[in-house]
Amino acid sequence: MQDDLKIYRLVPIAAPDDPNWQNSPPHGEVVVRARTAGDARLVASGAELDFTEIDASPSEGSSTEMASAFRNEKLYTVVEDESGRYETDGPRGVVDGRVRTDNLISTQL
Repeated sequence: MQDDLKIYRLVPIAAPDDPNWQNSPPHGEVVVRARTAGDARLVASGAELDFTEIDASPSEGSSTEMASAFRNEKLYTVVEDESGRYETDGPRGVVDGRVRTDNLISTQL
């Protein structure tokens, strides 16, 4: 059974100087193919670099996915894109925009 996927735009809504950005840099607008608006947040955050993917603390099974800016409703809004610019057929994932891989902020000296 094929999932019924839709196109969603994750659009930053917080001001550039909003303190909520301090733990995660903005990515700009990102377009994803996902099941729902909530799933769109998961798809986008899943494309970010995670501590468990690199040799850095706190690897040992701890994930940084929950700290993603895409999951923060104060930083990003999710809008269904019905423009037809992007195909809904295809795999669940990021279809446009750049998800940064420097989202982990080092606190080491």
